[in-house]
This record gives sequence, C-alpha cells and structure tokens, in this order.
Amino acid sequence: MPKDGDDIKWMEVAVMTVRTIISGLMASLGQSVLSMSFDLAGMLAGTLLALYLGVFALAPWTLALFPGVLSIRGAIGGLFSGRLSTALHVGTIRASYTKNTKSFYLLLHAVITLTFVSSVVLGLAASLFGLVLWKATITDSVDMLMVMVTTMGLSLIFIPPITIGVSILSFKHGLDPDVMVYPITSTTDDVIVTVCYILVLNIFFWLTQLGRYLMVSFDLIFFSIVFYFSIKNYGEREFMKTVKEFLLTLLLVAFIVNVTGSFLNRIHEYLQVVGGKPEVYVVYPALIDTLGGVGSIVGSTATTKLALGLISSSFSSIRKHLIEIGGAWLASLVMFTIYSIISFLTYKITALDDLMLFMAQLLVTNLLAVSLIVIISFTVAIFTYRRGWDPDNFVIPIESSLADGITTISLLIALTMIV
Repeated sequence: MPKDGDDIKWMEVAVMTVRTIISGLMASLGQSVLSMSFDLAGMLAGTLLALYLGVFALAPWTLALFPGVLSIRGAIGGLFSGRLSTALHVGTIRASYTKNTKSFYLLLHAVITLTFVSSVVLGLAASLFGLVLWKATITDSVDMLMVMVTTMGLSLIFIPPITIGVSILSFKHGLDPDVMVYPITSTTDDVIVTVCYILVLNIFFWLTQLGRYLMVSFDLIFFSIVFYFSIKNYGEREFMKTVKEFLLTLLLVAFIVNVTGSFLNRIHEYLQVVGGKPEVYVVYPALIDTLGGVGSIVGSTATTKLALGLISSSFSSIRKHLIEIGGAWLASLVMFTIYSIISFLTYKITALDDLMLFMAQLLVTNLLAVSLIVIISFTVAIFTYRRGWDPDNFVIPIESSLADGITTISLLIALTMIV
C-alpha cells in the first residue's frame, strides 16, 4: 500500500504540474493577446473596404480580387516572418538591422522574387476564374494582372522593413518572435496592401491611359529587379530551395484565393439583400488576420520545436503543444468579441439584441475556423518536416491562405445560420 508520504509527494507533483500548465497557458495567452491586439488595426482596412465599395463596384472583378491581394501578402509575409523567427532562434540570422548574414539577404531577395512571381500567377488564375465566374472579358484579364502586380510591387516598399523591424525588436526584448511577428505584421501589412490596392484602382480607373502607362512602367521596373536577383542568386542553394519549395504552395494558394473571392462575392450579395451591414465589412480583414495569427502561432512555434528537437515529427506530439494552441485560441475569442463591440460602436448601433446576434455570429465563425486552422497548421508542419523540407517555407503561407478562405466560408455559414 502506498504510504502517506508517497501520497503527499504525488499530490505535490500534481499541483506543480497544474501550476506549470496554467503558468504556461497564461504566458501563451498574454503574448498571443498582445500580438493579436495589433489586429485591431485590421479594422482600419475593413473601414477602408466599406468606405470604398464604390471603387470596388466599377468592375465585377475588383472585390473578388481583394482576397487574392490579402492572401499573397499573407503567404509571402508568412514565409518571411516564419523564416526570420526560426533563424533568429537558431542563430543563422542576427538580430541586427545592418551587416547581417548572407542567409538574411538571400531570404530577402527570395521574398521579392516570390512576390512578383506570385502576383503574376495569381493574376493569371484570377483572370481564368473571372472569365468563367465573374463575367470578366479578355481586357479585364489583362487589367487584373496589371493591377495585381502593381499593388504587390508597391507594397514591397513598406512591408519587408516593418517585418524585419518587428522580428528584431521582439527578439531583443525577450519576446518569442514565433508568437509576436506574424500576428503583428499581418495586420499592418493588410492595412498597407489595402491602401495600395485602393490607390492602384483609383489610378487605374480615374487616370485612364496615363494610369496604365504609370502602372506598366512600374511593373517593368519591378520585373527588372526580380530578373537581376534571379540571375545573381541562381547558383545559391538556399535561394533556389526557398523559391522552389514556395512554388509548391503557390498553385494551392492560387486556387484557394479565387474560391475565397467567389465566396466574398456571395457574402456581398447576401448583405445587399439583408440591408448592407457595413459592420461585417469592417471586421472582415481583422477576422482573417486573427485566424491567420492563430495558425501562425501554432505552426511557427511547432516548426521551432521541431528544429530544436523539442517535439517529435508525429501528429501525436500535438499533446505537447496544447499550451500554445490553447493560448492562441483563447486570445482569438477575446479579439473576436472586441471586434464585434467596436464595429457596433463605430456605426452607433446600440440595440443590444443586434449586438448579441453579431457576437454569436462571430463566435460560431471562430469555433468553425479556428478548429480547422489549428489542425491544418500543425499537420503541415509535421508533414513537411518529415519530407525533409523546410516547414517555414510552407506552414504560414499555406495556413494564411487557407485562413482567408476558411474565415470567409465560416462567416458566410454563421451569417446565414444565425439570423
């Protein structure tokens, strides 16, 4: 029979274990809420979307192309932030703004190259979808490609410096870049890329021929820079590996984002029937950012643990990852609740029943979307690691693109199910 002393020791161990779990969960929740709090800025992108619906109505493809613009940003930004975070942990990139390692510059060149290639591929894919589903013409197809490339090229002026700065600052201040970087930068990037997209659409539609000349000139300069980087780094294994592995995800991303665009059009049509509901447009980019943040936290912390040997490359090791998953999920529930309240206050809607209805719709959206993105992010990390690929080239690009579609479909289900 066990002795009283053994029972006491067992209870002490159990209490310490529970305390450790709670402490880890609270730490994960705290950092997750801190990083996702920046998703509030995503409501600025949503506000711009709601304010400039008139621009999006000038052609049938403009609104449907918007998720593709966000998804390219998410996929490329996810690769960049994921690689930076892991590299800072393992020491292949230094926490320095200048005179960094060769790996850092190869990664930066790869990001610029992949942005151009991705915008071309997604522009062509959008053209194909447009001809079939959005009543677009051949001329519209050329316009879509040009607008996509110009938007993404313009956003590159701002987005990489911000990602680098957040990575270095979080690492230097003892925060986990895997938790902090993508959730913070994804929101900032969404605002930037939304502004760029609206600016490019205004140039395209209002400056007519002059706008076209400006955009063609910009795209040629963008192509020249990418061509130079491609020739310069062609023999670099690290550069080529990053480009080739990301291209494997690009076909999936191209399909997903155009499906997402079609569902966003469905949401737009539904909202027109039920009276507009501008609060839905306001929260839309923020919801995508938060879901992408959950996936990035789960996936990026998993890739770092795999690289450091802290978890095995099997799905059953998800049990050792429940603290990060729980912290990120709880943080997303907090943020979804805040979005619903701010959105209603913004439009001065004070009816409690309407607020509770909207909160319920966002809660269902969260439960549907987060459960899927957690499984997907962890599975992609394990699968790519077991194949000998770099998980950071796949996890966030895939989950962030899927996050757009999953959020959109989940939101459509919630809006139509809870009325």
